[in-house]
Amino acid sequence: MSQSHWQSYIVGGAVRDRLLGQTVQDRDWVVVGASVEDMLAAGFTPVGKDFPVFLHPRTHEEYALARTERKTAPGYKGFVFHTDSAVSLEDDLIRRDLTINAMAEDADGNLIDPYGGQRDLAARVFRHVSPAFAEDPVRILRLARFSARFPEFSVAPETLELMRGMVSAGEVDHLVAERVWQEISRGLMYAKPARMFEVLRECGALARILPELNALFGVPQPVEYHPEVDTGVHVLLAVDQAAAGEQPLAVRWAALMHDLGKGITPSAEWPHHHGHESLGIPLVDAVCERLRVPVDCRDLAVMAAREHGNIHHIGRMDAQAITTVLERCDVLRRPARFEGLLAVADCDSRGRTGLATREDEVTPQWQRAVEAFCAVDAAAIASAQSDKRQIPARLHDARVAAVQVALAQRSAG
Repeated sequence: MSQSHWQSYIVGGAVRDRLLGQTVQDRDWVVVGASVEDMLAAGFTPVGKDFPVFLHPRTHEEYALARTERKTAPGYKGFVFHTDSAVSLEDDLIRRDLTINAMAEDADGNLIDPYGGQRDLAARVFRHVSPAFAEDPVRILRLARFSARFPEFSVAPETLELMRGMVSAGEVDHLVAERVWQEISRGLMYAKPARMFEVLRECGALARILPELNALFGVPQPVEYHPEVDTGVHVLLAVDQAAAGEQPLAVRWAALMHDLGKGITPSAEWPHHHGHESLGIPLVDAVCERLRVPVDCRDLAVMAAREHGNIHHIGRMDAQAITTVLERCDVLRRPARFEGLLAVADCDSRGRTGLATREDEVTPQWQRAVEAFCAVDAAAIASAQSDKRQIPARLHDARVAAVQVALAQRSAG
């Protein structure tokens, strides 16, 4: 069938990124003037569940029919979508979240920008397209995520005020765990993930989505740390250090979670936080359970909450204590996870002014201890025991002895 009666436009992120001079990864298209039947007749494959989206028969890029939407219930799923050939490009673009995402290009490369997206790109401003922004709480998460990707952008005052109103109205409370984790995990992988949490805090959403993290702001750090950096700011500095080191998602998430216990330290004990590691473990567990965090991220976050203090203080520990930590961390079977723990501890130190080099000394010491621990011949020790019940104790003693040798070599060096 001829397609002369309908027209396709590149929309959204592809247009934005091209104008920013960035590499365009994916292109999304909007089709104006067509029906579902037209798309099927032209060989497009339907893939949309909630509204008509199709894959191009050759490029496999996504083509969506121009649509409008109407809010019918709280939350991000409470919408009814309407598509027909009378819906214009401008009608479609005005339902989008931000002006910088509400631009389009036609087949000749001409820019269609009815809502000032190019202006806001130049000014480095996130601004909502219309009051309909307030109908979808996911847009708060998306804007915060964009802030991690584009940290030089600010949020327009009127948009921030709109977001605060959404939080007050309870819209954020309707977000489902999977979508919250999806946006947070994506934002964590950008260059400045701290900015995402700063924006969430500015609008009040952090207190609803991650109250355990929000509780860290205003909580002082120990006196030997930077006196002007509270625990919340420190945690965000640690996360940005993880991003600067191009660490994987599990390390970035664990860096965000590692100090949650300080948020429930009694204020009478401030600025000290004795025992905050044990206080933090159930909090980290609760967050990961609530957001349905993947197992690898959850395991490392719990381990980091429990062990990061021990990692920092290897110089004060004897071989017995070091061996116990390595056994508790299951380093023999999960060596990569323990390396992740060392990376979290490094980010923790680098998130404190004046302590940027501590882990340069600590990490090699732990690595030497791990090497000695893992070099113990467990099979030989097991075969030498007539009473098999003694195997765990004998193996532990052998590992302590091996670690002790490694410590002596450290002292001699």
